[in-house]
Amino acid sequence: MNMTLYEIEQLVFAEIVRVSTAKELEEIQHTYLGRKGHLTAILRGLSELSLEEKRDVGERANLLRVRIETALKERLEEFKEKQEERFFDITFPGKKVVAGHFNPLTLILKEIEDIFISFGFSVVEGPEVETEFNNFDALNIPANHPAREMWDTFWIKSQSSNLKSQRLLLRTHTSPVQIRYMMTHEPPFRIIVPGTTYRYEATDARHEMQFTQVEGLVVGEDVTLANFKAVIEAFFIRLFAQKVEIRLRPGYFPFVEPGVEVDATCPRCKKKGCELCKFSGWLELGGAGMVHPNVFDAVKYNPKEVQGFAFGIGAERFAMIKYGIPDIRLFRSGDLRFIRQF
Repeated sequence: MNMTLYEIEQLVFAEIVRVSTAKELEEIQHTYLGRKGHLTAILRGLSELSLEEKRDVGERANLLRVRIETALKERLEEFKEKQEERFFDITFPGKKVVAGHFNPLTLILKEIEDIFISFGFSVVEGPEVETEFNNFDALNIPANHPAREMWDTFWIKSQSSNLKSQRLLLRTHTSPVQIRYMMTHEPPFRIIVPGTTYRYEATDARHEMQFTQVEGLVVGEDVTLANFKAVIEAFFIRLFAQKVEIRLRPGYFPFVEPGVEVDATCPRCKKKGCELCKFSGWLELGGAGMVHPNVFDAVKYNPKEVQGFAFGIGAERFAMIKYGIPDIRLFRSGDLRFIRQF
């Protein structure tokens, strides 16, 4: 029996609301929109109508078809939502949460700090924007001293002419934090100072403008260079988890006298020679020395009553050695492919 558009409209939407299964929806779709459906029959019979009737009936029939298809789709989505609400398999594995990763620089800093804390050191921090006095003058590097050329400095423009004697800069090492600490504390003490430092230099696989230093300072009545050798050797053994030999070579640093360069046996080849140590069997891992009396004078310590040693190491250097990282620029590249390896 052929149905009119009015009859189809009155029946189909009521039927869609009443059905309770997706299969019943399929039957409604077949009944009205299928090849032999009621609405399809009307559309196929348009050829028998006049031009004016074709336009009227055709437009109404197509609009009704769209409405029916929309109602069927919405009703089907309701069934799917109810189905999901009714069924939940408690034995199904949950979605794995993607954990974050520490930058290897963070990992090595944490390890370095933990080792020195176990040796009785305290961890001290300070500002990255420093005064010329703390960064240079108090460290026996006065203005126009040739040693200042060793530090390619980022100077900060001042808005006031009153700050001429206290020019600001991005610290070139963490030694100014040691100055700040000595100005407010009395010996004896043992501290390490980790932090970001800045130097204006060309970047390559081994050099960066922004890098991390860990400096140490021990001050007391009977502190000697032999104490330093024992401390740094124990540190390297803990860090590399193997026996390490230490050698000290003469070196120049304005704030220590005598100054030494610290070498350790290569943890990779154990003195046999490899690419890491340039086939020498030794790695240069830092600088150190006995604190210069002029530094003690700057912080109002009596160099006749106290003495101490200071040292500095590069955190990126140790991370590159320990984790086999070939390029220092990777640490701050922001490349998650690099970070996810750790």
